[in-house]
Order: sequence, then structure tokens, then C-alpha cells
Amino acid sequence: MELAAFLIDFILHVDKHLEAFVTSYGAWVYALLFIIIFVETGVVVMPFLPGDSLLFVVGAMCGVGLMSFPLAVGLLFVAAVLGDQCNYSIGRFLGPKVFQWENSRWFNKKAFDQAHAFYERYGGVTIIAARFMPFLRTFAPFVAGVSEMTRSKFTLFNLVGGALWVGGIVTVGYFFGNIPFVKTHLDKIIWALILVPGLLVIFGAWKARRKAGSAASSS
Repeated sequence: MELAAFLIDFILHVDKHLEAFVTSYGAWVYALLFIIIFVETGVVVMPFLPGDSLLFVVGAMCGVGLMSFPLAVGLLFVAAVLGDQCNYSIGRFLGPKVFQWENSRWFNKKAFDQAHAFYERYGGVTIIAARFMPFLRTFAPFVAGVSEMTRSKFTLFNLVGGALWVGGIVTVGYFFGNIPFVKTHLDKIIWALILVPGLLVIFGAWKARRKAGSAASSS
């Protein structure tokens, strides 16, 4: 319970926690940030870490000179790319072992082939868009690995998505994170960064399911 309470407090007040860490440990903050971003994107069971809000706050801290903007962007970009590569590799390694291929009643060869075809055709958009979706960004590279999206294609979209996500949000934080209104309402902005993308995903899934149900009933 204490760990859960600390995580919630860290997510909602990440700006205060990071500022205190910089004050106490200086440049070690870059190592901490690298670990957080890598773990959030690279470990399937850690989708709750504060990726978007963390990047925004890092940008704001760069804006007041507490951190180096080019160093933070470069380091966190590497962490995000390596995290997704790790997550993808876990999916490639575990997928066949979990399903045990055709010998397992849990494995649906047709569904697997459809997932593979989807990721080969549309997976690039999914990998890039999922970067901006809490929870989804943790699972998208894993699913890409399970469905055997080719590594070269995954790597290309991983690099593009990582650059847009890290570079974009840190830059927004750099220019807007220290505006008085933003600083006063940062906790609400963090909630919005968490909830709004999640609600959009739920709405999209509901709409797709409704469309699929209508198509099935009409046929």
C-alpha cells in the first residue's frame, strides 16, 4: 500500500519529486530518467509509470536551466528506443513459447496470421501512435513482437515514434511548462495526459466493436 501511495504521489507531483532529486543528486537525475523511460516502454508489466507527464516536466526543468535540453532529449530518446526494442524482443521470444504453436489449444493459427498481416501493413502507424497513449505504448511493441512484425520495419517506426514522442513532449514542456497557469494546474494537466488518451482508446475500441457487430448482423 505504501508503494502504491508513493507511485500515485510521484505521478501527480512528478515536478516536485524531480526538482528535489536534482537538488540532492544533480546529474544523477539523467540516470533516473533513463531507467524510468526504459522500464515503462521496455517491461510489459510496467505500463503505469508517468511517461508523458515526466517528459513534459523534464522540458519545463530544461526551460529554467535545471537540466540540459539536448542531453535530456538525446538520452531519453535512446531510452525510449531501447525500451521498445527490448519489449519487441520479449514478444518475439515469448510468443511461440506461450502459444506453443499448432500443438497448443491456446494457439489460433488463423488469428496469428491475421495479426502478423495487420502489423506488417498497419503496424507502423500503431507503433508511432501508441507512443502517445499510456498503457498502449507498453503493449504495442510486445504485440508487434508476438505477431512477428519484421524487426527492420519495427525499428524504423520505433525510431520515428521515439523521436516524435520524446522530442515533441519535452519541447512543449520547455516552452510552456513554466507558464504560471500551467504550473498552477499541473496536476490537472497530468490527469488529462493520462485520462484523455485512455478515453479515446476506449471509445475507438467501442466504435470498432459496434461496427464489427453491425457488419456481422447484416451478413
